[in-house]
Order: sequence, then C-alpha cells, then structure tokens
Amino acid sequence: MNRKNILAVVAITLLATACDYQKNNNIKQVDLNENDAYVYGVHPDSAARQTKNKYTAKPENEVRANKIREKLFNDSTNAQGN
Repeated sequence: MNRKNILAVVAITLLATACDYQKNNNIKQVDLNENDAYVYGVHPDSAARQTKNKYTAKPENEVRANKIREKLFNDSTNAQGN
C-alpha cells in the first residue's frame, strides 16, 4: 500500500513537471515599446536612455530622509533602559 502511494505521488510530480506548468503565468499581448531605444536601449545588453537621467540633489530631502530613518530605525533597546 505504501509503495502505491509513493508511486502515485512520483507519477503526479513527473506529470506536473513534464507539462508547461509555470508557463501560463504571463500575458500574451503586443509590446508597444518593442523597438523604443528610450525604454529598452539600443541593444538588449545596453542600458536604457531613461536610466541615464541625472537629477540635482536637494539638501532638504536628505534632512527629511534622516528624520524618517531616525523614526523607523530608532534603537528601542536603549529607550527601555537595557
């Protein structure tokens, strides 16, 4: 009886892995940006042009980020007196 159960589990596993099990998790649709160098770059291995954008740093954002970090990652063990 135990061999029959193991054989059934092995058979189901083989059937599940032999078919297109995880290949159905996609959307078949037309890519509107297929040849767009701004989105995908000029070559499949190159970086897209939109990733090369540079932005000027704003010091007030750094101050705000530090305040958020202080709130989120405040050492709670020191606050309890341990």
